Amino acid sequence: MKFSVVLICNNWSPELFRTLESVKDLGSELLIYDSGKLDNLSEKVKSYGAKVTRGEWKNYGETRKKAYLLARYDWILAIDSDEIIDDTLRHSITQIDLNQEQIMYKFRFKNFVGKKEIKHGEWGNTRHIRLGNRKAATFKNMIVHEELVLKPGVHVKTLEGFVLHNTARNIEDYLHKMLIYAKLSSEKYQQEGRQASFLKLFFSPLFSFIKNYVFRLGFLDGWEGFLCAGMSSWYTFLKYAYLRERNKKRIPATFAPDRSNFYIEEDQWSN
Repeated sequence: MKFSVVLICNNWSPELFRTLESVKDLGSELLIYDSGKLDNLSEKVKSYGAKVTRGEWKNYGETRKKAYLLARYDWILAIDSDEIIDDTLRHSITQIDLNQEQIMYKFRFKNFVGKKEIKHGEWGNTRHIRLGNRKAATFKNMIVHEELVLKPGVHVKTLEGFVLHNTARNIEDYLHKMLIYAKLSSEKYQQEGRQASFLKLFFSPLFSFIKNYVFRLGFLDGWEGFLCAGMSSWYTFLKYAYLRERNKKRIPATFAPDRSNFYIEEDQWSN
């Protein structure tokens, strides 16, 4: 099948080689866009048939667009270094018709904290578009939580099988990730002109916990469900606390928001 597997590697993940094993020989090209974390592992990575390209990490959307432009084929399967494609999904991918360029494919995710699968709350039943023709969509240029924007007429199908996503290995890993995302989100909010009132600081984290632990049935996941709801609440508090600090100190945003059209022109995708 003539498509490229593109892996964005910003931070080192212990799951990287399991990820590479799951996509090895799946497409016609395996491209790793590395922001400098694989210096001592390049040869081992290349043993999987991967082509490693180093480049600057900007924001999530811009980095993905840059990596996709480097791919040899228009059809791209996107994967992160802490995600593993299971056998069922791998088989489903081999059955798709690449002549149907107006279809994007969504993958279902199983998210894990440690060895525990999280079936409820924020991390339960998540799905993301990860396979499609790059002419049919683009990424909106966002500092965090990049947004895939589809061209008119494009529709989405969900494939059978799962991506096994190792969300966090342990509490320390989880804390580190939430801290990074909270800082990035506060900068995004600042650019949007948002404010962080005391009421926002108090009630938003509380609502986040209740929503994920009670309404989304996070309590059914036991201790890990409580942990995930607590981390989401803590992240919500932190992003507004950072936003309040940024606004008070008038810290300038370092990220330039995207002011381009949502729909990218085809010639911008050509290699």
